Amino acid sequence: MRTYMPALALVLFLVASFDAHAVIEVRNFDDPAKQELYEEIINELRCLVCQNQNLAASNAALAKDLRRQAYEMIQEGADKSQIRDYMTARYGDFVLYRPPVKATTLALWIGPIVLLVVGIAIVVLVARRRGTVEELPEEERQQARKLLED
Repeated sequence: MRTYMPALALVLFLVASFDAHAVIEVRNFDDPAKQELYEEIINELRCLVCQNQNLAASNAALAKDLRRQAYEMIQEGADKSQIRDYMTARYGDFVLYRPPVKATTLALWIGPIVLLVVGIAIVVLVARRRGTVEELPEEERQQARKLLED
């Protein structure tokens, strides 16, 4: 049984490492500026499947397609604004981590400020209510002292 343990460990290691290699994508660029633009774009655009990851970090099929699309557009000579415009026209402003300020995205920009103000107002109101202490009548004070002394 012991002679099989190293082989079993090797097989388990190889099987577990298949998934780790699946994330690596090799994109070849003839110009370092294009490589930099590609990295910038895939770090700025949101994965529509994962929603909390950018395209660079996501392994979802749609993220792979969007990375491929960005790569192809950069290879064809598209600049950053053209790629962003294409992605937002196709997937909406949600694909951007920093959507533009307009009527449809106003809640995204103002919402956190409103929530902060409401939260501060609630804290102040609760603190004021807790801050008011009623005086005990003299009779009840004497009863309390008597109870504490006993």
